[in-house]
Amino acid sequence: MTALPSQTVLQLQRRRRFNLKIRFPAAAAGIAICTLFTNTAAFAESKAEIDTSVAESVKQFNKLNTTHSELAKKAAGVLVFPRVTKGGAGIAGEYGEGALQVNGKTVTHYKVSSASIGLTLGVAQHSEVIMFMTQESLDKFSTSKGWSIGADTGVALVSKGAGDDYDSQTLQKAILGFVYGEKGLIADLSLEGSKVVKIEK
Repeated sequence: MTALPSQTVLQLQRRRRFNLKIRFPAAAAGIAICTLFTNTAAFAESKAEIDTSVAESVKQFNKLNTTHSELAKKAAGVLVFPRVTKGGAGIAGEYGEGALQVNGKTVTHYKVSSASIGLTLGVAQHSEVIMFMTQESLDKFSTSKGWSIGADTGVALVSKGAGDDYDSQTLQKAILGFVYGEKGLIADLSLEGSKVVKIEK
């Protein structure tokens, strides 16, 4: 068998090391995102548990700003996700379960999920509230089989301004989105790419 030239062997070794460097982080990211989405049983709650979490989350949400309860009364429907978990390494995934409320009462249960590529490492949680301020926007959401934010419709993400006030023009939009955690509203998160689907169970 003819031996390869030393230069060719060196090139092959470098190429092998380069491929390993690329594959390892990609594999780690793939495992992280697959774990998040395939093990949804770890997140899955009964409808009664979801309703309890939604009620507690709404209380927390209303404490953040007195405007929230007034907006909810004007809304045709309010979609609440008490706990949305985000995890991954480079490639991130999100998953959460919640409920759509009309006149303060739960009518349907939903789950939200999304995937994104970016500088993400570890696991984090936040809460989401989406208000449908018109009956038309609520009807379109309710009749959809898979509602995607950004693709099917836009959601005006609400964040605090000076003095904890909200932009009046933003509040006039048909669909309002709030992302919050233990310390209040989170301004640097986006709902873009999130897909909302009914929970069939």
